Amino acid sequence: MSASLSTPSSPVSPSGAAPTQADLLDFVRRTAADTELISSLPLDPEGRTWVRLEGPGGSEAWLIGWPPGSGTGWHDHAESVGAFLTAAGELRENSLATRLPTDGWKTLELSEDVDRERRLPAGKGRSFGRDHVHEVLNDSTGHHAISVHAYYPPLPRIRRYSRSGPVLRLEQVERPEDWQ
Repeated sequence: MSASLSTPSSPVSPSGAAPTQADLLDFVRRTAADTELISSLPLDPEGRTWVRLEGPGGSEAWLIGWPPGSGTGWHDHAESVGAFLTAAGELRENSLATRLPTDGWKTLELSEDVDRERRLPAGKGRSFGRDHVHEVLNDSTGHHAISVHAYYPPLPRIRRYSRSGPVLRLEQVERPEDWQ
């Protein structure tokens, strides 16, 4: 499901520059606190649902519903910085604490100390820099989760990966026309 909703306006950073990670995190916090908006998201028992939002300073923003047991798989947001916050339920983020080469590779062997796990109950979120590789999951077996996400610049591409133990493999590169 995809639609577009208007959200409370959010200014660009105080300097008038492009939104920073802090600006995006502030936006997702304020948007997640809008209980009317959060409760308006149609939830599907089988698949994720999403609605495009107006993000600050030309950023791309989304309200996403996560049915029990759903997840994104390993991916990054290419050159975009971002932030996301759980508005309802709880999400888990697994991420890699290492910078990967941006292009020109298909398979990498990761070192043992790169894995990070973060639990994000309602009201908790995080921001991240360019080329951040992660997966986001709703581990619940009986409850939906809802989250708010923002990216700047708007996502130029998403790289999707598969992982088997320490081996990370680039599987697919998606462009905006693939998910909008």
